[in-house]
Amino acid sequence: MESLQVMKSALPVLMVGLKMTIELTTLAVFFGCIIGLFMALGKMSKNILLRYPSVVYIEFFRGSPLLVQLFLVYFGLPQMVGHPVDRFWSAVLVLSLNSGAYIAEIFRGGIQSIDRGQTEAARSLGMTHVQAMRHVILPQAFKRVIPPMGNEFIAMMKDTSLVSVIGLAELARTGQLIIANNYRAMEIWFVVAIIYICMTVLISEFFVNRMERRLKAGDRS
Repeated sequence: MESLQVMKSALPVLMVGLKMTIELTTLAVFFGCIIGLFMALGKMSKNILLRYPSVVYIEFFRGSPLLVQLFLVYFGLPQMVGHPVDRFWSAVLVLSLNSGAYIAEIFRGGIQSIDRGQTEAARSLGMTHVQAMRHVILPQAFKRVIPPMGNEFIAMMKDTSLVSVIGLAELARTGQLIIANNYRAMEIWFVVAIIYICMTVLISEFFVNRMERRLKAGDRS
């Protein structure tokens, strides 16, 4: 009974941390989608001025640890600009850039999965490459990338726990702060784990799967 009371009393505070986690994840994936789409198109471009920078960006953010990227921006950037940077927006910047690199590969895979004959057919109808990409290829690619995008959202939600190193109290950090006060690590970490699991199930089952079913139903109709 005492353990249940500890978990119950910690829940409202953990919800505040969860709010921070959701905000960081949503912003990171939103900006990451924008960055990732342009980087994917850049990597597939025949123009080396677009392709090489895109490749370097993707390899850097996929190849280096997220923790190092956080340190590089939060502790390194102030040395360059001469004044401290905001914790929250530093975290959003790094998470967005990191997510963008992975989303770029997701978009690239989705675009390349579309039969090239469709591009050729669009061009034969008088469309430019940009028009064919916009009206024919991308709409189909977006449908195919929904499952991996859902996985990226879940992975990013878990990765937000790393921003605690720069002082942001997201879900995991909030759990640490509660434990520092009541010394009930087992109960608090159990609740934190359950919250992460619930969020994962919510995203995968009720968002990604439902969206897939709606898109498939739209295709059949």
